[in-house]
Amino acid sequence: MSRSQYLYASLLCLGLVVFAVVLQQTGYQGVMYLPCPLCILQRVGYLAIAAACFLAAGFELSRIFFMGLLFFSVYGISAAGRQVWLLSHPESSCGIDPLEVWINQFQLAQILPSLFKADGLCSAKLPAILGLQVPQWSLLWFGILFLALLFTFFRGRRA
Repeated sequence: MSRSQYLYASLLCLGLVVFAVVLQQTGYQGVMYLPCPLCILQRVGYLAIAAACFLAAGFELSRIFFMGLLFFSVYGISAAGRQVWLLSHPESSCGIDPLEVWINQFQLAQILPSLFKADGLCSAKLPAILGLQVPQWSLLWFGILFLALLFTFFRGRRA
């Protein structure tokens, strides 16, 4: 990826987090979208990718740093994939998410609760946006980021 592409990827990730916060604050179709623990973990993944891509736009990437970028995209895929699975299997959720207590104890959740405090249920079905649930959109975007980074990694090895 070129430096400008890394910058665009960083802005895309930040835009997705901003969209999630706006959706949380204003709602959609009269429904409030409270973030669940897996939503918060996905936000952390997007913010980590955004920070890493921003650094990559300014500096030359080492292999270890690049593998970290790939790790955060796989991390996001796993969190979003778990939430998509929970949406399709709501009977597997007991209604009490043990991750919520753990995530809300972090310092970030106390400093920026509007961004990092988990209040919702991971298996709650909310109105779809353009045909997909929010976790499905998140899984799609993490997948696109992963494929773009993987393509860049293998393209860089050939050059």
